[in-house]
This record gives sequence, structure tokens and C-alpha cells, in this order.
Amino acid sequence: MKELRARVVAWIRDWFEKNGKGCCAVIGISGGKDSSVCAALLAEALGKERVVGVLMPQGVQHDIGVSHELVEFLGIRHIVVNIKEPCESVLKAISEGGMSEEELRANKLYTSNTPARVRMTVLYGIAALMGGRVANTCNRSEDYVGYSTKFGDSAGDFSPLSDLLVKEVKALGYELGLPKKFIEKAPEDGLSGKTDEDNLGFTYAVLDRYIETGEIDDPAVKEKIDRLHAANLHKISPMPMFRK
Repeated sequence: MKELRARVVAWIRDWFEKNGKGCCAVIGISGGKDSSVCAALLAEALGKERVVGVLMPQGVQHDIGVSHELVEFLGIRHIVVNIKEPCESVLKAISEGGMSEEELRANKLYTSNTPARVRMTVLYGIAALMGGRVANTCNRSEDYVGYSTKFGDSAGDFSPLSDLLVKEVKALGYELGLPKKFIEKAPEDGLSGKTDEDNLGFTYAVLDRYIETGEIDDPAVKEKIDRLHAANLHKISPMPMFRK
């Protein structure tokens, strides 16, 4: 992990040298392992004065305190933007355009993905104002099964963690000296009251092992992982384009 830490830090520095010399990094902070580890890497690579954490609760968020603790621990600047009203405004505008508000609120794809896309809009708005670059915080395990929102949390200008399995992200967090509460905080979608692993139907440990070795004990889980991977490849693949 010490070698990996050095390599990721060097990669971030090199990327900013070529793609945003002197710019700040803008990163959404959830208080979970991915944003915590990514923010810590950015602070080490660029200096904490060049990292801006953005906290984006949707109304009242029960665990927002962890995000505040993370930015305080790292000593980075932070901005709080509550996205409840923007999300409601989008819903209202669509419903006024002729769509049913009741159907929108009942549609899981809409209710789960829209806040993620609003958050990314906020990050790019802040980056535009500050001359910054937006960090993507996805990891390899989540990307493999498409557990992200297209043009939402799967977006960004650069991605330090997207080739790392969940277990590697956690190990890197400990190498960086992050407190356990930031590394082991159970990730959740903030809507269903369930953890990500509950929603997926398998643990990240099982997923990591399968990605890394091809080994898995439960055929039904293997079938589900394979199905999710195939169905969600479009999220991490270049946009198909017609060529004349």
C-alpha cells in the first residue's frame, strides 16, 4: 500500500501538471471510504489548500456529521450545498411539462439518479467558478456492476480510484492514516434506508474476489454479477458514435 499510495499521488500531480496546473480539485464528500480516501490523496498530492470538499445533503441527512468530520480532519476547505430544492424544482418542471408527478416520485430510476446528477451539476458549477477540476470517486468494484449513476457520480475530470477494488481502497485509507469510521462507514444510497450491499444482494468482499480471481461460491450470485456487468458496461465505455 505504501508503493500504491506513492504511485497514485504521483499520478494526480502529473495529471494536474498537464491538465490544470495550479488548479484546485473539487470533490463531493459523503464521509464514506471512496470520497474520504480520494480527498486524502488529493490533499497529499496537491496540498490541502488546493482541495475543495463539497457536502451535498438532500434535505436532512442523518449522517452528514461524518462528512463535516472528514473535511475537518483533512483540513480542507468545504462548501455545503443542500440539493433538496433543486431536486424538487427539476421534478416540478418536468411534471409541469406534462409528466405525472406521482409517477416520477414512484419511479426508482428517477428518484435515485436525479439527485446524483444534480450533485454533479453542483460540482461542475463550483469548479467553473473556482477554475477547478472535478474528481471522480468511483472504484473498480462499483464500476464493474454499474453501481453508479451515468452523468452523476460516474462523471468527473479524473479518477484516482477507478482501477482499485473496494478492499484496496480501504487498505489505502488505512495507509493514509484515516480513522476507521471514514473507511468502514457502510455506504448507502440515502433513500431506501439500505446499504449498498443490501441493494446489490452480495458483499463487496464476494465481488472483489470474483473480479480478481474468477472464483465465487454461489452460482446465483455469479449470474447476477455477470448480468449487472453486461447491462452496465455502457456507463464506463466511450459513447457509441456513428462514423461515416
